Amino acid sequence: MPGTASHLARLRLALTLFFALDGFVFAGWVVRIPAIKHQIGASASALGLALLGVSAGGVITMTLTGRLCRRYGSHQVTVVCAVLLSLSVALPPLTHSALSLGLVLLLFGAAYGGINVAFNSAAVDLVAALRRPIMPSFHAAFSLGAMAGAGLGGLVAGSLTPTQHLLGLAVIGLLVTAVAGPSLIRLRSPVREPRPDAPLPEPSDPLGRAPRRASTARRGIVVTFGVIALCTAYGEGAMADWGALHLEQDLGTSAGLAAAGYSLFALAMTAGRLSGTAQLMRLGTTRVIVFGGATAAAGMLLGALAPTTWAALLGFAVAGFGLANLFPVSIERAGAVAGPEGVALASTLGYGGMLLGPPTIGFMADWLSLPAALTSVAILAATAAAIGFTTRKASGR
Repeated sequence: MPGTASHLARLRLALTLFFALDGFVFAGWVVRIPAIKHQIGASASALGLALLGVSAGGVITMTLTGRLCRRYGSHQVTVVCAVLLSLSVALPPLTHSALSLGLVLLLFGAAYGGINVAFNSAAVDLVAALRRPIMPSFHAAFSLGAMAGAGLGGLVAGSLTPTQHLLGLAVIGLLVTAVAGPSLIRLRSPVREPRPDAPLPEPSDPLGRAPRRASTARRGIVVTFGVIALCTAYGEGAMADWGALHLEQDLGTSAGLAAAGYSLFALAMTAGRLSGTAQLMRLGTTRVIVFGGATAAAGMLLGALAPTTWAALLGFAVAGFGLANLFPVSIERAGAVAGPEGVALASTLGYGGMLLGPPTIGFMADWLSLPAALTSVAILAATAAAIGFTTRKASGR
């Protein structure tokens, strides 16, 4: 039965695998960005525009994915998007210009955005059924997968070409999907139950389920958390797209150590998210957002402006720990208010941060410098903390 403890445990395990796979594949791609940049001979601004394809593809498909989840189920959509993500990650090394790279990344981003809306929607339903704030644990699996993907990328950077490496990621992704996908499809989504701290249901919905279309007030809450997610995703995207390049280009580190920088960032995020449930139960949503944003701002200032590699790595770790729970908390709260459409809207705003990040940082790097450009991450993290504090009543606790 969908509501039994064993069913919920199996569903949690299946979703955790897909979160981890998503992080593994994405990180495997981002650590090869310097090699792809060299391959196509792009400037920082041209690369930024090409990287825009990932976020543009994601944002374009996210609203559509919310509707698909309503119609076909978030589990089925998760599996389909996992297949597309695995296939598309092998394409970037086959490009030879910024334009062709951008077009390929548009497809990759569409699959990436779709799977994020789908499995986050499924996770929101599971959180509601369990009545425990376990959303950070799913995103911890993503971060753990990202750490593994970045670590593997650092190990093979000197021995495998980007083509060989990313083709291997595609094979791994398809194998994991073939193993976990059928199980996820068989497991029905638990019936959504209202959380004790969730807003009251619409009068037209006597069963207490999330309404298909949020009221104006609820949409305002969703947008609020979407903006916080935007500020957070901007920082995560900056680290994914530019962190390794900053270490390699500005601080003179090796390709392997530069890749390890993102791995360390992902490890810190994993630690923060593994402790996220305990933080939320003890501190509440508002304090987690405020403290996390402030910590991330301080860490990113150190990471961007430190004159030595080890100080920069420390800053990246602090930033990762601070950013850890802002995005999952924002998406879960939006989903609790408005279901898959709430997840889709908040995710669209959130990944809008990734849409703005690559070209913004690329152009700022050309005009000023990459370290100066990366300080914008600290500014937006501090903004997220300020929004979380000033709108604390909307957080529910």
